[in-house]
Order: sequence, then structure tokens, then C-alpha cells
Amino acid sequence: MADERLIVAIGRIERALSRVEKLSTLPTQKQDADLVERHERLKSETLEAIRGIDQILLGAN
Repeated sequence: MADERLIVAIGRIERALSRVEKLSTLPTQKQDADLVERHERLKSETLEAIRGIDQILLGAN
């Protein structure tokens, strides 16, 4: 069960990193009105995923 949760958490992180990589290759355009909001949401989701992995790892010990 813990292994499955870890795999799901890693998958979420990989998808988030993929989105970041795709965005980093886009040509620079005028300021995106909701860029700050999207950035904060991505940071929050990443932090949540890392905390989830920490909890899984604590339970595995």
C-alpha cells in the first residue's frame, strides 16, 4: 500500500516537473496576467507532494 502511494506521489511530481519544463521552453511573451497565481499553485502542489512522500517514508520506517 505504501509503495503504491509513493509511486502515485512520484508520478505527480514528474507531471509537475514536465509542466515546468514545457513552460520554460516557450518563447517569452508579454506578462501573463495570471502567471503569479499559477506559479503559487504549482509551488503549493509540489510542496504537498513532497510532504506526502515524507509521510510515506516515515510510515515505511
